[in-house]
Amino acid sequence: MRKTINNGTHIYHDEGNGPVVVLIHGFAENAGLWDLQRSYLRQQYRVIIPDLPGTADVTTNGPLSMESMAAYVYAILLAEKIDKAVVIGHSMGGYVALAIAEKYPQLLLGLGLFHSTATADTEEKKEARRKSIRMMQEYGSETFLRQTLPNMFSQRFKSGQPERVNVYVQMGMLCSAPSLIAYYEAMMQRPDRTSILKNTTVPVLFVIGKDDNAVPFDIILPQITLPRTSSIHIFEEVGHMGMWEVFEQSNVILQQFISFCQL
Repeated sequence: MRKTINNGTHIYHDEGNGPVVVLIHGFAENAGLWDLQRSYLRQQYRVIIPDLPGTADVTTNGPLSMESMAAYVYAILLAEKIDKAVVIGHSMGGYVALAIAEKYPQLLLGLGLFHSTATADTEEKKEARRKSIRMMQEYGSETFLRQTLPNMFSQRFKSGQPERVNVYVQMGMLCSAPSLIAYYEAMMQRPDRTSILKNTTVPVLFVIGKDDNAVPFDIILPQITLPRTSSIHIFEEVGHMGMWEVFEQSNVILQQFISFCQL
């Protein structure tokens, strides 16, 4: 069920019953990213999936930050009177999940980084984002998205399921160029949050793609030993989009992790 609060300024999907899991989408995405997971997990859990500010139907009020998006998600949970949840984010959504863990640690039963990282952008990564911003400012977002988003998938998936890749590109088109630029600026400004991984007392899920060009394997690997309890899953021949590329395995991994966090 698609719901809104605060006069339509907060939009989210809320389905199922039981322990709560919050799934947070990333850059150039929306709640539809998690459709295959929502239909699977709602059989056992209550699944909350926000559309973050900057998506097609959610306007932004001022500059975005991981902290402001964390507050946005937390406002939804407050409105639903949810005080405990497993929070899992994809890519930029993982950065938001880490900000939630920092600002509202009492909320968490578990934390998931789905093709995401607790480290800040390197200078090289920041410069790549600045280059992308200049491209969008000069040529518009469509050229940038058509060039960039297919590379989120492994070569095997791109070759085998080009129609699914196109669906993902079309999802990206629903985000305006100003929103995409605001996301990049927020990502460049986010701090290193590896201390959250070191200090959290809740289990942490790491889902890693060996062929992930956006959040490379060697960046994530040193982080998996930081939490007290880690659940680590490495997909061979998978890029940045495990929830689509290997959705059955992803569904089971999420179900097992959420169940473990309730113990």
